[in-house]
Amino acid sequence: MLQKLEFMIALAREKHFGRAAASCGVAQPTLSQAIQQLEESFNVPLVIRSSRFQGFTPEGDLMLIWARRLVGDAQAMREQIIGLQRGIGSHIRVAAVPSAMPIVASLTTPFQLRNPTVRFTILTRPSDELITLLHQREIDAGVTYIDNEPIDDVLKVPLYREQYLLLTTKDGPLGDRDSVPWSALAGLPLCLMTRDLQHRRIIDTAMHAAGIEASPMIETDSVMALASHVRSGNCASIVPRSTVSMIDMSEPLRPIPLVAPEVTRTIGLVVSQRFPIPPITAWLIDDARSYSAPELLAPA
Repeated sequence: MLQKLEFMIALAREKHFGRAAASCGVAQPTLSQAIQQLEESFNVPLVIRSSRFQGFTPEGDLMLIWARRLVGDAQAMREQIIGLQRGIGSHIRVAAVPSAMPIVASLTTPFQLRNPTVRFTILTRPSDELITLLHQREIDAGVTYIDNEPIDDVLKVPLYREQYLLLTTKDGPLGDRDSVPWSALAGLPLCLMTRDLQHRRIIDTAMHAAGIEASPMIETDSVMALASHVRSGNCASIVPRSTVSMIDMSEPLRPIPLVAPEVTRTIGLVVSQRFPIPPITAWLIDDARSYSAPELLAPA
């Protein structure tokens, strides 16, 4: 039964019978037959059938929820038992929004020093995709914004407050300022991250509140591409303070605080509450609480 449920999860992930079968290491007829057997067992159609995958029926969507729960619990049980028998550590999958990636090592490195057999997989994902992966049990924890857009059914541990900077050159737009009001960005040639990133949506909201609209000359999903365009001197950008450590800030780049108002957002660790939390993830949550500033953990 578990293998058949794993096939369902793979089909939901790949949205294609052939790719789903390949990801499971089986032939496509094997996967299709297994799903048909599930349908026969429950006497309901689970997949909307056509010449290609069209999605799941309502019964299929419900089974998928249970499949992720059962398969996830079985994997967690297997890892813990094997770990006790062989001394092999657990595997923790973490996804972070791009702006938070610089601080992920501040969590994982101390954790691995105390638990040297634990393995991590670290992914970069936009916030919307991150939450989807979390609730589908494709990842165990996420690092994302927790006070900007609503997130349902998650445990949140705040880590730090993000601030925003104008990234320019000393001879570039507003490069001689010690601080810059958001309203001064009007008409500035900008290179910004793409709109699928929550960081960009925060910037757009702040600029709109200042009475200006973001109309960047260049959009990118790469911090390195953003920095290289600013370094050319033809444009400026707006970056989270946390990403400064990812950028070579040698001449001629200059980060300048954006004020009036000072916009801040909270980045935190999130774990799905739709499923039981495995012990190893609970330990990571405890570590995150010790990392967080006390004032962020205080009740509102």
